[in-house]
Amino acid sequence: MSVLSFEEVNYSYPSTQTLALEGVSLEIEPGELCLLAGLSGHGKSTLLRAACGLAPHFHGGHFAGRVRICGLDTREHGPSHLGGAVGVLLQDPETQLVMNSVRAELALALESRGHSPAEVARGVEEVALALGVDHLLDRSTHELSGGEKQRVALGAALAGKPKLVLLDEPTSQLDPVAADELIGLLWRLNQEWETTIVLSEHRLERCLAVADRVIALHGGRVAHDGSPSAFLEWSASHAPALQTPGAKLFSLAGLSPPPVGVKQARATLRSHGLLPPEPEPGQAADTPTHLPVRSRRRRRSPAVAQALQMRGVWHELRHGPAILRGVDLTLAPGESVALMGRNGAGKSTLLRHAAGLLEPTRGGVQWGGRVALLLQNPGDYFLHEHVRDELSATALERAGLTPMAERNPRDLSGGERQRLALAIVTGDGEPPAVVALDEPTRGMDREAKATLAAELRRRAKQGQAVLVATHDPEFACACAERVVLLADGRVIADGPAAELLAGGWYFATETARILGGAGGALGPEQGAALLSGTERSMPKVPAGVSG
Repeated sequence: MSVLSFEEVNYSYPSTQTLALEGVSLEIEPGELCLLAGLSGHGKSTLLRAACGLAPHFHGGHFAGRVRICGLDTREHGPSHLGGAVGVLLQDPETQLVMNSVRAELALALESRGHSPAEVARGVEEVALALGVDHLLDRSTHELSGGEKQRVALGAALAGKPKLVLLDEPTSQLDPVAADELIGLLWRLNQEWETTIVLSEHRLERCLAVADRVIALHGGRVAHDGSPSAFLEWSASHAPALQTPGAKLFSLAGLSPPPVGVKQARATLRSHGLLPPEPEPGQAADTPTHLPVRSRRRRRSPAVAQALQMRGVWHELRHGPAILRGVDLTLAPGESVALMGRNGAGKSTLLRHAAGLLEPTRGGVQWGGRVALLLQNPGDYFLHEHVRDELSATALERAGLTPMAERNPRDLSGGERQRLALAIVTGDGEPPAVVALDEPTRGMDREAKATLAAELRRRAKQGQAVLVATHDPEFACACAERVVLLADGRVIADGPAAELLAGGWYFATETARILGGAGGALGPEQGAALLSGTERSMPKVPAGVSG
């Protein structure tokens, strides 16, 4: 018996005639790890909602066809009855947390299934250790960062050891280290517990190497269903926007087959003589010095009044740790900076100080003008039932949202919600001195990220300083020339993106990891130019987002 089956499923949300799912038929077998691919608004989240009974039992709308979970028909069994067989993590984990403490949240699923106190305690401890949230067990869920909430919500979904786990963008708020650890954990659950996993993810390069199968959706229909290698071959000709950075690098460089992961990519490059051979045991790896090296000198800002200056800023909790520890940060007008670091490093707190929402316990902040701050959840900025009421007609047209004027802001795609919220916080009047965004790419596909990166570059060109907190190195290199790396509330690195995002592993683009940091190449275009020896003709700023 398949764990999950769809039979000619059609589904539309209330008050719309457009089918979100159309003629979907598929079978997910026990122990499979399946990856859902597709651009925003093409049915991935809806398929997951139908796979756990939320559509139509919670969302309403019109449903036709049949979905079975472990033999249970979702037309006859609602989400509460299906919960024993399926664990779910949706895009907005904060909406799934219902208990006051992390320990109580993780225990809820086990207690509701009638486990003994000892079994509950063991299950909570195991899932907390597996997800690295054991130090948060006695914390209030309201005090957690976005990434911490995501891990806790995932822990609650996994605690009952369901046969099927459905995950919608589970790494969207996690730093690169935590994201890799999470994918590794899911792979272990799949391998050791034979847990069936269906995972929706925009950053496909994180997951392809562990996936058994990729299902691509377009317009609510299954456009492709096959192995990761077959998917990469298909996407090159049918859906280039779904290509991973590594696959795009190979395509631009005229190499094949497109690599499923970094290891395969490097092996192929070695076979073509484009990387040094693997080092002998105990021997350090060689850097491919035959490739040209881009300049890593940081561009000096002109002597003008600063848009933002933070000097020795501390943020200390009265009965807790210091979140910021003596931060010095200066932004010049027109400068674009990516703020990076692991979850809990202090990025969101720094942005709140930059915008004046928090006052330093020590140190000071000086502003060259207004700071427009867009926090992690764009829905918090929407006050009206129609997009047209959120902004003036001129501002709507400038943001490219005039066609959505009659829609509810909360029904927009992730990228459209971000564009609307950014237009709201920047306002119709005098442009802000600083535009600050906190994890703005959550739920965005590559095309939406490219659009946002272009908008931020446009603002920087007009003289607005841009400060973006992000976990996405591909987005960081597309929108920022400079990277500031935080750890434990301190600035531990501050330099050009081509330097900080090229030589590492976690805080590096896929192109940089494939090429070993050679030439400071960050995007597929730069990497392909290095490989073909035409690096001098490449623009300094990537043309779009590759991840």
